[in-house]
Formats: sequence, structure tokens, C-alpha cells
Amino acid sequence: MTGIINDLTKIVSEAFEECGYDKSLGTVSVSDRLDLCQFQCNGAFAGAKQYRKAPFMIANDVVEKISGNEIFKSVEMVKPGFINMTLNDEIILKKTREIESDINLGIPQAEKSETIVLDYGGPNVAKPLHIGHLRSAIIGESLKRIARAMGNKVISDVHLGDWGLQIGLVIAELSERNPDWVCFSPDFDPEKDKVNPIDVDELNEIYPFASQKSKSDDAFKEKARAITAELQSGHKGYIAVWKEIMRVSVKDLKENYEKLYVDFDLWYGESDANKYVDELIDVLNKKGLIYKSEGALVVDVEEETDKAPVPPVIIKKSDNSNIYATTDLATIIQREKDFSPDRIWYVVDKRQGLHLTQVFRCAKKAGIVPESTELAHLAIGTMNGKDGKPYKTRDGGVMRLSDLINTVVEAAYGKMLDENFESDEEKREAAQKVAIAAVKFGDLSNHIQKDYIFDIDKFLSFEGKTGTYLIYTVTRINSILRNLGVDDNQPLSFNGIYSDIERELLLNIILSGEAFKHAFEERAPSVICDNAYKLASLFSTFYHDNHIMGETDKDKQSSWVSLCILVRRLLIKHLDVLGIKAVERM
Repeated sequence: MTGIINDLTKIVSEAFEECGYDKSLGTVSVSDRLDLCQFQCNGAFAGAKQYRKAPFMIANDVVEKISGNEIFKSVEMVKPGFINMTLNDEIILKKTREIESDINLGIPQAEKSETIVLDYGGPNVAKPLHIGHLRSAIIGESLKRIARAMGNKVISDVHLGDWGLQIGLVIAELSERNPDWVCFSPDFDPEKDKVNPIDVDELNEIYPFASQKSKSDDAFKEKARAITAELQSGHKGYIAVWKEIMRVSVKDLKENYEKLYVDFDLWYGESDANKYVDELIDVLNKKGLIYKSEGALVVDVEEETDKAPVPPVIIKKSDNSNIYATTDLATIIQREKDFSPDRIWYVVDKRQGLHLTQVFRCAKKAGIVPESTELAHLAIGTMNGKDGKPYKTRDGGVMRLSDLINTVVEAAYGKMLDENFESDEEKREAAQKVAIAAVKFGDLSNHIQKDYIFDIDKFLSFEGKTGTYLIYTVTRINSILRNLGVDDNQPLSFNGIYSDIERELLLNIILSGEAFKHAFEERAPSVICDNAYKLASLFSTFYHDNHIMGETDKDKQSSWVSLCILVRRLLIKHLDVLGIKAVERM
């Protein structure tokens, strides 16, 4: 199905053309003054200069052409040249029925499905997730769901940091604490020797200890660097202990991501791209792009139009070890071979901008991906405390993600009344969903590039623009349907429009597809948040203004119940693409 904006733009554009004007002037937009009209076209202003004619004269010509169209209740020219349009109620109801019967609920589907690789998460193994990982996970998951909702093929990849110095530090510390482990023996045989099991708590303690140790112990730092290089070169003992680190760490990471309702199609790491590094070097050599500089292999990526210096990208360090740029470029080779993507999106901290600029330019110069492939850094801001600084624990440390989630879950649990639930287990489950809704909506309602203040009390409020309010709106509709004994899967009937607020609510429903389209084009989950909140707010006003359960006019009540069901479906769809789960009651 086509959206109402497309339908109206087609009608108005054809009218412009029939009047002898450029049809591109006929773009229609939603009016920001619903008290005056529902839609408007301002193309006459752009046409005035082109045709040396007053805007109101051009607008009058177009209005005369379209005024007889049955889709409109009214069409008028408003000086100095606005074209204002309001739909017939029957057209609004017709579009509503189309959305209700559409499996995609009016969300426009891509004319040509694109393949998008979405790189988000990016945790380092051997380290617990902390709040610095929150935004990438939340935003990436939502963008994945938005793109899929519009009919695209999306492959999500956590892109683990599992092949760099942090692994060398962990292995170095393990070797000093456990020098008798067989994996550290020169005659280690992976075919017959087993690696000692590692506990996740031990692993989470080792990395910060080893990292701090390397800052004051130069010999230990050099040992870790040497181990990193040997690991990347295939040292059998280090590979074996690395596999055990991976097993323990990935299990823990998955459990934490599951609490956020975040998942990945691929659990690849930098190590998976290691086999493509030789191919990368070969391609760069054949293109004549790579050269030695102070012992390292580098590629120039600076361009004449750069306003600030862009240094060469380092492909191999002087000790022949790989760095992030090496594995990132090798990963692009892997993704191109496996998926031939139309786009690769990186949901990464905005401070990685220079690094990704270097990588993207190198990839394009080397022809690793076609020129048409979009390589995009979807830069994200930081989550800050009420003091405006990056969110910390009370003692000033970086908070574990699991601790943050538990804190919000307990706060949500404390806001819920026991009498609303049949058991404490049901209450706990609801608190978990409400907490995640509060955290996610609090994040996603901001533009992804902006920093924002993390405020638990605000996010858990039942009033205002919060995830809690949206979930509460769904539970309110659930209560209406339960009290009426209505099945939300029943056939819907929209018999008429009985009030201005109902008309505005229906108009928002038929425009929701435009919100999804805009959110995808702008890579902005905040657009979905805005539309969901508007939908919930309009429903709340509609609910307060109309006594649905006590209505004696059966046609009217049937129409209102149908509206409740459709709003519920749309709200749940909005919540779903935000990675939020609704609850039955709260």
C-alpha cells in the first residue's frame, strides 16, 4: 500500500504539470496547524521565481485543478501562496482500514530490498559489559529492527574485540599466576593437552589488574605485546587459552545482552578477519598504496578538501602486529565476500570518527568494496549523570551494565502495586520489562549523536514522554478490552468519525508509516519515539473524552473498540522496533 503523503503528492504534482508548471513543485507535507488544515503544499513559492508569477496565482491554478477530487473535504489557496488541504473523513477511514488489513501496518516496504551489515556492540572479551556499551547496543538494535520492518535484509554483527592487546594482557597475567599450566609449556600439544577452565569472575578481575600493571611495569607490558603478536601469528598454546577466554566471556556477554533484548546474527570478532589480512596487504600492494614509514606499513588517505589533517592509516605496526585498522579493513573484505552489502553501518562512539574516516577511505581507494557501497559511521554521544559528566558509580568508577539494569529493575519493582499482579513472579517479570523500556526510551528519544542525562526517576515516570508511559498506555487498552470481553484479534469495523480528537488520532495512525520512513532515512530511532508518544498522547485524550465502555450506540462503540485495538497494535509495533516489550498489566 502507498502512504497518504505519496497519494497526495501524486495528485498535486500532476496538477502542477497540467497547469504547465514543474511537477516537482507538488510535494505535500503534513500541516503544523491542524486547526487550519491537515496537509499543505508550498511549491508555488519556489515556482514564483521560476515562472515570474505571483505565488498565489500559481497556487490558484493548482487549487482549481484539484478542488473537485473526492479525496478532499476542502482545498484552498491562502495568500501569499499556500495550498491547504483537508481530507474527507471517508478517505481517512479508508486508509485506516487499509492499515488494519496490512500485515506491515502501513509501514512502507523498500522497492528494492537492500542488504545492510550493522556493526554495533563492539565489546572486548575478557571484560564485563559496562554502561559505555549501552548506547551502541540500544541504538544498533533499534536501527536493525527499523530497517527490517521496512523490508530490508539486515545482518547484525557484535564485532568483538578479541584479538588485540587486551587479550595479550590477560594471557600474560594468566601465565604469571599459573606458570605450570600446560598451555604455557613449549611442548604444548592441542591434540592431547587440555586448557585449565577459567571462571568468569576471575576473568573480569584479571583484565583491569593486568591493564593497571602494564602502566607501571614496562617488562610486563612488553611481555603482553609479545604474546599479542605471537597469538596473532598462531602460537598453539596462546590460541588454546584464548579459546577458553572466548568461551567464558561470550557466554557472559550473551546473558547480559539478553537482559536488554539485544541479539546479534553474528558473534564474529577481530580474529575472524585475521585470515583476510594477507589478502588486504596483497590488494594494497597491487594498488601501490602501501609503503613503509618508521618501520610500519601505512597508506595515505588524506584528501585535498580536508580542513584538518588526516594522518596515514597504519596497516602493520613495526613489530608486524595488527591494529584496529588492520582488522577493520580485513573485516570489510570478509563482509563483502560473504554478503555483498549495499550498506555497512557502524554504530560507534563519535570519538572514533577519525579512525573510521581513515578506514573507509582506505577501503574505497583499494577497491575493497564498490564505490556505491555506503560505509557510514553512525556516531553516538555519551550517557551522562545529572552533573553532565559521563555516568559513574558513587565511588567514581565505571558502572557494570548488569548493575545498572538491576538498579533500574528494583526501582521499577518499587513503583508497582501488588494488587495489580497475581504473583510476585509476574510483578518481577513486569518490572524487568518496564525497566528496560525506561532505559531504552530514555536513550532513543534523543538524537543518537547527542549526549543525554540518565535520570532514573524521570525515565520511570508514568507521565510525560517516557517508555513507562507508553507501556502504561498499552496496559490501559488491555484493561478496556478485558472489561469488555473483547478479543484483540477480532475483525475491526470503523463506522465513522465522531469527534475532532478521534479524527486527529486516526490521522496520526495513517501517517505512522511516514515516521518509519523518516526514521530509516535519517537513521533516527528518536522519530519512532516521537510518533509513539504522540500516538499514546492522542489516545489518552480520546479515552478521557469518550466513555467507551458505557457507550450505548453499538456502531459508535464498535468503531471505538476497533480504534483501541488498532492503536494497541501500532504502539506494540513502535515499541518492538525500539526493542521494548509491552506488559499485560502494571
